[in-house]
Amino acid sequence: MSAVDVLMVGIPPEMIQNRGWFLALGIGLVLLGIAAVIRSVKATIISMLFFGWLMVMAAGIEAAQAFLVGKWAGVFLHLLAAVLFGVTGTLFVRRPAISAEVATLLMAMFFLMSGLFQLVSLLLIHLPGWGWHTLDGIITIVLGVFILTQWPVSDRWTIGLFVGIDLMFYGWAWVALALELRKM
Repeated sequence: MSAVDVLMVGIPPEMIQNRGWFLALGIGLVLLGIAAVIRSVKATIISMLFFGWLMVMAAGIEAAQAFLVGKWAGVFLHLLAAVLFGVTGTLFVRRPAISAEVATLLMAMFFLMSGLFQLVSLLLIHLPGWGWHTLDGIITIVLGVFILTQWPVSDRWTIGLFVGIDLMFYGWAWVALALELRKM
């Protein structure tokens, strides 16, 4: 056996038979991603509204969980989480533009810290393929600096652009799966 073993996964025949649906899903996601990139400002606002409603629903679930579990030590943590989710979600829904501004600033700071951490850790731990890790760290820092230097204007398009790019790559992954299934 080699140092790296390959895990063989059996493909169910249903997946092969329904590969057209995977292809349609992939194409749909790619088109949605392209639309999000082209309309990144609108996609940013829609994303903030979507995340806000998710947090409002999470608040309801946490509150229900707090009352359903009865008397135990974690009930206050569930109530606290419900309040935090509820307040944050409500802010995201009521003020999506301001939420995008704050989220973009946090994203820029995350990119800066993540890139710096990756470069510093490479100095301490010598990993194989260190060149790719170095390049990734530098690109991450450049993204953080770019977003930060464009902030607060970048808040209007950054999240929508990133969501659109993610949707496009996710869609291409489904298209690639469907094309591989066609070969089987």
